[in-house]
Amino acid sequence: MSDRLDDLERRIDELRAGVRKAMRARDAATARTLRAELRTAERAWDTLVSGQDDPAPADGSPAENVPDETGRGAEARTRAKGAGRGDGPRLVTVREQVHQALALLDAPAQARLIVAVSQAFFAGSIRSPQLTSLRRDEERSFRASPYGRPYYLCAALTDRLSPARGLLTVSTWPAERRVVGPLSPRVDFLTCAVRVARHLSGLPGSLPDGNRLLARMARNIPGAGDDAFGPPDPGRVIEAARRELRVHTGRDTRDRAELAKRATSQLDEAAGLFGAATLSTVAKGRSTRVMRGGR
Repeated sequence: MSDRLDDLERRIDELRAGVRKAMRARDAATARTLRAELRTAERAWDTLVSGQDDPAPADGSPAENVPDETGRGAEARTRAKGAGRGDGPRLVTVREQVHQALALLDAPAQARLIVAVSQAFFAGSIRSPQLTSLRRDEERSFRASPYGRPYYLCAALTDRLSPARGLLTVSTWPAERRVVGPLSPRVDFLTCAVRVARHLSGLPGSLPDGNRLLARMARNIPGAGDDAFGPPDPGRVIEAARRELRVHTGRDTRDRAELAKRATSQLDEAAGLFGAATLSTVAKGRSTRVMRGGR
């Protein structure tokens, strides 16, 4: 067992280093693959330490409840597993459920959208109030042990480099995707709509909750809906969303690149993920020190 643990720990260290290297090189495809392998290896380590049988493979084979690039297949694998053995799906933590939803959306998202995606596609059980303290918990964990986890759920950063209210991202995303400019909310909404529509179009059957979610999103995209009853057409939603994205993406990309450059040059690692103190907070802290006789 000791040799097996040593091998797994070495593999985990190698994978973490590989993820960081891929993200620095902005190689998103390689980073996604390595993160999936890393999660599998960490589950195998947990299983071995707890003394359970049948640890998860650490060779990079697909793990339960881990979405691929489009989030496709995770729910199907979970349901198939439960149906074959007569039991339910593996319990997934709130943190993992949020990460699943964000991996599918691939853009900063509000709590209500994260919850809706999790429930529609992954049979999630999270509720919006549970996400309130999640980012603070993630920040405390990062500050206690930087990069001790394969990913952190962190805040999107505003043009003041402070945390955007209610917007969650993933630490392994490039900095340009973790900042938001004036046009970013609209661009991210359209991006999320495309991702949801693509995911639905790839499923073998109908998914009522997913269709309802896409229908709500389509109502806010000109030309995405129609007057017919029934589920929305994912192809039409994708076409309409991309048509509007072509109008906004250029400006938004430039704004985000500038913000990302500022964040990288001005913030330390923790603030680069979770946001810097606002000017009002800094001013309040300074006034408090002056009242106490400090400098």
